[in-house]
Amino acid sequence: MRPLSVVRGDATNPQAKGPKIIAHVCNDLGGWGKGFVLALSRRWPEPERDYRRWHRERAGNDFGLGAVRLVRVRDDIHVANMIGQRGIRTGSAGPPIRYDAVRRCLVALAAQAVEHKASVHMPRIGCGLAGGKWERIEPLVQEALCARGIAVTVYDHG
Repeated sequence: MRPLSVVRGDATNPQAKGPKIIAHVCNDLGGWGKGFVLALSRRWPEPERDYRRWHRERAGNDFGLGAVRLVRVRDDIHVANMIGQRGIRTGSAGPPIRYDAVRRCLVALAAQAVEHKASVHMPRIGCGLAGGKWERIEPLVQEALCARGIAVTVYDHG
């Protein structure tokens, strides 16, 4: 089991050698425009373009809760768009985060990280606009990624 690293910094500028995957949580509505995705879009147009196309063509693909798509943005960096959020607003069903979907995303992400021999970099996924609690997300990250020996760095913007 690799320990989870938490550092101050920008998750869109991962500090590691070798292949890297930047992971983040998306909603299942096709909406992209608030939170961490803005930082991603400022750096690279490809993740947003791919997410919007994935959503638009969802009748013929796997777009939905628990799905993950890797988008290459540089020779050594991919962005993982992970669908772990139902809708965008807190309502009678609680916050938009869906922990089971996040868990499924992280399991799929682990397989891709192993395949690419990549480290994983992320903000505190699911804990911003999705309304999730890090105390519930962190064990999912540790179980799916760290337990498989994948190096994971969580970035606290500061």
